[in-house]
Amino acid sequence: MMGKKTKEVRALVPYGEGLNCDHETKYIFELAGARADLVHVKDIESKNVKINDYHILCFIGGFHAGDENGGAVKWAYDTRRFIYDEILEFVYQNKNMVMGICNGFQNLANLGLLPGFDDQGGRRVLSVSYNDCGNFRDQWVKLKVNQDSPCIYTKGIDTIEFPIRHGEGKVIPGENVLEKLVDGNQIVMQYCIKQTGELANKYFPDNPNGSVYDIAGICDPTGRIFGLMPHPEAFNHWTNHDQWTRKKYHLSKNKEILESKLGDGVKIFQNAVQYAKEHLL
Repeated sequence: MMGKKTKEVRALVPYGEGLNCDHETKYIFELAGARADLVHVKDIESKNVKINDYHILCFIGGFHAGDENGGAVKWAYDTRRFIYDEILEFVYQNKNMVMGICNGFQNLANLGLLPGFDDQGGRRVLSVSYNDCGNFRDQWVKLKVNQDSPCIYTKGIDTIEFPIRHGEGKVIPGENVLEKLVDGNQIVMQYCIKQTGELANKYFPDNPNGSVYDIAGICDPTGRIFGLMPHPEAFNHWTNHDQWTRKKYHLSKNKEILESKLGDGVKIFQNAVQYAKEHLL
């Protein structure tokens, strides 16, 4: 495995076929200290590029195949057909990390890699379906992070804000799945009310899609596989935030300066890179 022979953390970012968050994701991985390679999905499926040469595999957001068959259904079909065995080796044998954002989260759910229960066997046990509001949503949301979750990506984070942009973001667990997610602390992020930080309880628009139990992101039992509907890669600089001009005004008024111009999304990727440095190099 090439990753074991290098001193740098390597992240693989598949792109193409409608996916459209590739450059943002590469950029934020590099801000976090990793080397990130953009590779077309066909080069990965044809084995021209081997995923086991990397430490982190990130399935990005976008609209793979136009979501014509539902969110990431075709992507999951192609992934299972061409590289499923390699992904299982990547995750379970080599103990590497996988992240899925928006369309990528849908892919992981369709593949059965999330929630990743021991008895799941690659079956899909939760779906990510159409927003209750009936339309595509593009907005910023506030997220409550589960401090007891094993998720390595969210360590040290209590609440955080990211944008969402999806038409199919409603997480619907199958029978008995919600109970298992709660018991295992695998619900990593939940939508909450911006003003109070309390859980949204499906209240729209704080919960923008009607997701059951306000679920915005989950992980597998190891915490190394993480999927979320909001876009952390889209908050790589403080000026990405929809309220940045207001914050700039108040900073100026109070004669204060920013400690860092990095967006809060960088924290997610820094946690991943740090884990890789400590456990995978």
